[in-house]
Amino acid sequence: MPPPLQPRESVAGETQPRGNLILFLLTISVFINYIDRSNLSIAAPLIKDELGISASQLGVLLSAFFWIYAFLQIPSGWLVDRFDVKFVFGAGFFLWSAATAVTGVLHGFIALLIVRVILGIGESVAFPSYCKILGGCFQESRRGFANSMIMMGLALGPALGMLLGGSAVSHFGWRPFFIVLGLVGLSWLVPWSIWMPRRSVSHKPTATEGAGFLPILRQRAFWGTCIGQSAINYFLYFLVTWLPFYLVRGRHFSLNAMAELGGTVFLLSAISSAVSGKLSDRWICAGASPSLVRKGFMVFGHVGFGIFLMLAALSSGRIFIAALALTGAFLGITICNSWAIPQTLAGPRMIGRWIGLENFVANVFGASAPVITGFLLDRTGSFFWPFVVTTAIAWIGALGWSFAVGPLNEIDWDRSSRETFPAAAFLSSQSTLP
Repeated sequence: MPPPLQPRESVAGETQPRGNLILFLLTISVFINYIDRSNLSIAAPLIKDELGISASQLGVLLSAFFWIYAFLQIPSGWLVDRFDVKFVFGAGFFLWSAATAVTGVLHGFIALLIVRVILGIGESVAFPSYCKILGGCFQESRRGFANSMIMMGLALGPALGMLLGGSAVSHFGWRPFFIVLGLVGLSWLVPWSIWMPRRSVSHKPTATEGAGFLPILRQRAFWGTCIGQSAINYFLYFLVTWLPFYLVRGRHFSLNAMAELGGTVFLLSAISSAVSGKLSDRWICAGASPSLVRKGFMVFGHVGFGIFLMLAALSSGRIFIAALALTGAFLGITICNSWAIPQTLAGPRMIGRWIGLENFVANVFGASAPVITGFLLDRTGSFFWPFVVTTAIAWIGALGWSFAVGPLNEIDWDRSSRETFPAAAFLSSQSTLP
């Protein structure tokens, strides 16, 4: 009699159906994450008028989240490597959803600034947690699609946020919009408490456990991913924070028309991300080099994004709409493999710290996008130069992925740690003596 079939493994200690359900919940969570971080930009025209603030002040308000989010990436990366990631992530999710709900009852610039900081504290654990779970649970041949689902949620958040949020703000005002978003977000914690991973991603202790972040900082590939991810964060945050305002005040769209076009940009990004992630996995399964496939998608996405963003700045009418839509499509191509690359390089043992460091560097740079845009807008009265700067940064990012990131092979952290801490390696060898 043949032995009974065993359930297929998808994530560590989980059956494949449960693993797929966890991936679905993570996708929904990043969808909520990006609605919550982009909702202020949707209501920006109304908030600016109500508070009577300048474009530069609005840029500071829009970027406040990103600064605290950036500076907490390193401790967040350590937290998800040190403690059970499912609980760290759940606590952060509760904090950022509660902050979103509270925003709707606040009055005044300073109060809004403070609650955006709290939002950044909660969301700081998100991407180290996503990468810890996916990098330690999914094989290389499935990692593109798994990450593309996260990126699809990332794009769908601003897409539906603009499509539905623009209409909701237009009809009901911005305060009810924030309150409802926060309360709906809190309800996600119920299914997460039921179906979250039954145990954290495990790994055997190595010399890297006590090595902290220094072995990562010694890797050229790490700095290459920082260049590429910094470029992504800059043009992504530029779109998330300023696109609604640009369409309403720069192109004179109504709130409803802004919602439709802005939502379409991010919807195409979501579709493009899912398709690109699946294609990259299929090519790797067919025998293609992961380095060629994943880095090739990154370079193609960055270059195409810059081309069509600049075309949108220089055109009008239907050409403008088509160029902006294609900008969204290339955004999806760019982001679908951006986290799969460091997941392969760092491996499950160091991915939390790697992503924490990388996201710190990338978000410090990305957080400058709203501020620089507001500064240029005040000085020139036009969005042309912000578009030029964003295009140039996108192309610099392509160079980072192409030349600074080497072959996509997991780094030998034990060897790297011994090279960084020769005394620790000596003590380790002495501990094996009788």
